[in-house]
Amino acid sequence: RSTTDRQRRATDSKADQLTELFAKVQEMQRFFGLPASGELTEETLAVMRKPRCGLSDAEPFGETLRWKQSTLSYNYSPIIPASQVKKVFKEAWKLWADVTPIHFRKRSRREADIVISFYSGDHEDHSPFDGKGGILAHAFLPGFGIGGDVHFDADEDWSFNATGYNLFSVAVHEFGHALGLPHSPDPGAVMYPAYNFVPKSDLQLSLRDVKDVQHMYGESDKGLLPERPPPRTPDKCDPDLSFDAVTELQQEVLFFKDRFMWRKHPNFDKIGITLINSLWPDSIPSKLDAAYQNVEMNLMVFFKGIYYLITHMPAVVLMFCVFISGDQYWVIRQLRLEDGFPKNISSLGFPPRVKSVDAALHIRNDRHTCILPCNVTKNVLLSRNYSETRLLLQF
Repeated sequence: RSTTDRQRRATDSKADQLTELFAKVQEMQRFFGLPASGELTEETLAVMRKPRCGLSDAEPFGETLRWKQSTLSYNYSPIIPASQVKKVFKEAWKLWADVTPIHFRKRSRREADIVISFYSGDHEDHSPFDGKGGILAHAFLPGFGIGGDVHFDADEDWSFNATGYNLFSVAVHEFGHALGLPHSPDPGAVMYPAYNFVPKSDLQLSLRDVKDVQHMYGESDKGLLPERPPPRTPDKCDPDLSFDAVTELQQEVLFFKDRFMWRKHPNFDKIGITLINSLWPDSIPSKLDAAYQNVEMNLMVFFKGIYYLITHMPAVVLMFCVFISGDQYWVIRQLRLEDGFPKNISSLGFPPRVKSVDAALHIRNDRHTCILPCNVTKNVLLSRNYSETRLLLQF
């Protein structure tokens, strides 16, 4: 009986662990706008593998901590070109300074409130780095000693442009933590757990970021007017909301708006919002004009202006796609650019007068797609049939 009891307790303990794991996976999926199946799907694993901040995605910090003084000092000891790092860190702090009363001052030798360092592996703060990829950086809440300090993984291939792991994007996020901000559930926020690697000129604090930091420190007293208003993440309950495009994706219906999309699944009540690039990293542009799915050929086609993208999707894995920008297009297979691309859009048969696409509808029985391009010069809609089997427009 003793052996049987031990086996039963072991079985119950394992069941409890699996239940807890299932619940945690569901929590993580809801946070990232994924269908909350509780299963480690390919999409879920892809999100888990994304380069990220070392702080917990969804767990709250607990007590809110903030700096009491209005001027904060920082210093750093870079292992990469100091002149480039100096500019990046100065501009990253400026984003936060422009919307708060805080002033940031760099110190060269004296002790500073915030110490920025580059470390490899275990660096004795109980948060070791894991080599290239994975965790890129972490920061500590405001306070004495290590409080407010920011650590970057020295093993990463840091970049100063839109390629690779952009130091500016990561710095803006981690400096938010150094000011006391937790991770945000808003996918459009800089403080979202997954870093937003965009060109430096495009990176802005979102409206949510601004409100959160001003809740802690107040509004800016510098009299500066923002060059651009902080972007707002669209709300599905907004009565004035309009979508850029809508399409099916297997069992789901996808609703696109700017760089975001909502995913409606028949088995789940909650409609989660996420970034388009969370499903198709670096492939599909924002602010789409039209989209449709061809089930027979496992194709998805996306249009933007005179651009379009064809995505081949058996199961959930991105296999084949074409992305067109300007007068060129790219063929991507399993997220890799095919040899010989980009090519000119004229090779697909598009006439010069097609400047943008307003809508597209795939007619499954006829195996054709009706494309409604906008004739910019005459301001009228012209319907065209498109055959994916020939990859040419039919007029």
